[in-house]
Amino acid sequence: MKYAAVDLFCGIGGLTHGVQETGINVIAGIDIDSTCQYAYEKNNNSKFINRGIEEIEGQDINALYPKDCIKILMGCAPCQPFSNYSLRYIKDGRKDNKWKLLYYFLNLIKATKPHIVSMENVPQLTKEVVFKDFISELEKQGYKVSWSIVHCADYGVPQNRNRLVLLASRLGYISITPPLYNEKNYITVADAIGGLEPLKDGDISKYDMLHRTSKLSKMNKKRIKQSVPGGTWRDWNQDLILPCHKKNSGKGYIAVYGRMEWEKPSPTVTTQFYGYGNGRFGHPEQDRALSLREGAILQSFPIDYKFIDADNTQTNKQIGIHIGNAVPVKLGVAIGLSIKEHIKKLKLGGELDV
Repeated sequence: MKYAAVDLFCGIGGLTHGVQETGINVIAGIDIDSTCQYAYEKNNNSKFINRGIEEIEGQDINALYPKDCIKILMGCAPCQPFSNYSLRYIKDGRKDNKWKLLYYFLNLIKATKPHIVSMENVPQLTKEVVFKDFISELEKQGYKVSWSIVHCADYGVPQNRNRLVLLASRLGYISITPPLYNEKNYITVADAIGGLEPLKDGDISKYDMLHRTSKLSKMNKKRIKQSVPGGTWRDWNQDLILPCHKKNSGKGYIAVYGRMEWEKPSPTVTTQFYGYGNGRFGHPEQDRALSLREGAILQSFPIDYKFIDADNTQTNKQIGIHIGNAVPVKLGVAIGLSIKEHIKKLKLGGELDV
């Protein structure tokens, strides 16, 4: 039986690429950010549709699917509104319009009636009313729903990143495939980026324009030279420690200005991973922060994934946002495998009864 997927909030195609690796045809990705189109279409055999989800009708989605196929609708709504930071520190964070996007996603599910749904987001979402509403309405629509908090390293992502993965099917029970890795064989920082060309801060590789690093200030050069893998700013001389970290309110913020460790997965890659002071994003031994290519690889993008459009200027910030916001490709592979295993168990004939 044929099956095909549409990827909502597709970004630069992390989820699409992973799902396509498992042999599932992803027909199209939909995203409001037009700057994602180049990377999405250059690396995936899919069409990019530049529209906001609130502008899309169910009939628009259904028109994309081939006739008589198992329809898969998947997506990762922007997770910033549901993050710990937004909920703790941003006044009226729950009034962010992006909260509504999960309800728009739900409305599209009701309108298109896909056979299978995949939704990925931050773990904090499970504590919110919108998540409970999402599950409740899916069950009313006849879906069997399962969800879990997934450790991405368990699925081949060289990164300590926890994500919520929800799967739902009108064809029967579906769940995420069992972990493929464990602490004994996790892919480490050394496995992922240890073989890349060495760079200094501010350098750009002659062979790969994405393998480029941010310039460090004189003070940060002194700081990173005193940073040790897995350590903190407490390893520095007193004259290098920032005033804010000397205050009681700042003493607990130790996961900044640090180096990664070769023999472990990396910390969670954020949209500002290319900045040394934005987390534990110092290279394990070179005196610089991660390059853009290294961040992409730690998000499990292939080393030849193309991000730079020669016809349009792109800043490090813009590319960093694209990479940090992406669904890790290998998590996409796990989702694709879960869907294929589910379909295989159903032993469907030539027609669907739903």
